[in-house]
Amino acid sequence: MHAEPIEKLTRAGLSLIQQALSIFDSDLKLAVCNPRYQAMFGLPDALVARGASFEDTIRYLVEAGEYGPQSDPAEAVRQRVETARAFQPHYMERQRANGRWISVEGAPLAQGGWVTVYTDITEIKVQEQLLRARSEELSDQVLAHAERLGLANRALASANAALQEAKRELTESEARTRLMTEMAPAHIAHLDRDLVFTYSNKHLSALIPGAPGDVVGLHASIALGPGTFARILPPMQRALAGEPAVCEITHEDSGRRLRVALTPDLDGRPGGIYLLSTDITAETQARAALMQTRKRELAAQLTSGLAHDFANLLTIILGLQGKLARDPRLDHEAAEAVRATLAAARRGGTLLQRIGEISGERALRPEPVDLEALLDDLRMMASPSLPEGTRLEIALEPGLPRMML
Repeated sequence: MHAEPIEKLTRAGLSLIQQALSIFDSDLKLAVCNPRYQAMFGLPDALVARGASFEDTIRYLVEAGEYGPQSDPAEAVRQRVETARAFQPHYMERQRANGRWISVEGAPLAQGGWVTVYTDITEIKVQEQLLRARSEELSDQVLAHAERLGLANRALASANAALQEAKRELTESEARTRLMTEMAPAHIAHLDRDLVFTYSNKHLSALIPGAPGDVVGLHASIALGPGTFARILPPMQRALAGEPAVCEITHEDSGRRLRVALTPDLDGRPGGIYLLSTDITAETQARAALMQTRKRELAAQLTSGLAHDFANLLTIILGLQGKLARDPRLDHEAAEAVRATLAAARRGGTLLQRIGEISGERALRPEPVDLEALLDDLRMMASPSLPEGTRLEIALEPGLPRMML
């Protein structure tokens, strides 16, 4: 059903109510009223429109003499506005300036603001006066008592209605709280100072296999098991002393990792502890896997860097040994040593290549380089491997800036 039809139904229903009704929000602005409200007090249309100020309404009524003569109208308005801001339940009966009697019953709303119902009780008052006038046999004391009793009964009925509404709201709030705790993927519980469970959302067995489904009334050592209880007893004792505590334990039988948060139930004095237990097995495994991956990345970076540096050394060694191997002046023993060195260097190169494949691709971080220094390093590494009589020379323009290659 759309909002517009609902609003029409609401207004139609309010129009059928014999009492005058008004609802002001927490900012003292009019939210809802019925036609009887305007008719009873003779209010202009501006003061029955949504958003009308409560203070403006009171000022209009004071100036119209609704509350009788006032020595200080501004003070009368201020007092009534301050009383309204308290949002306290109230019931009273008063005689209007036109001689009619009304009862005023107000109650705060859970969402903020308050609702007030105005009932014309003139007929009741007339009957009371007739009863007093025509009942000469009744004493004034009995009549006064009857009047007080009638007033008390009406006030009691108003108070009972407010209490019933508060009870309903409290029951709904408790039901919502219990539903939320029962749906939470954790064990929420309360223990008294003797470590006996006084409340549980019945999720303990989901965390600790084999634990009782309902632990209310059980001692913690029985509900949790001796091993688990022994490990969380020290944090429990700190919580009982007024110090919040958090601990992580591993359940021996299932291997699950549990985080237990303990909060003191102070409420003016230590009265037990609140317990929140969650299964962090997956979180712990993910944390360990992440740490292991990070270690592997660091090892790969270190290995890759070392392999790169050793590759440069092997390049120089291979170049120098290659040049020596081509020297005809070497005797047989020296030539064998050179060949052995070359073979070892090549094996080292193969090993470095395999290490590079294991460590994975290196992350590229391009940055400007000094071209002259780079080419000079290449010349030094390449020169030993050049044939006899061949020389590598590099000529660059002076003053070249660092550049990206």
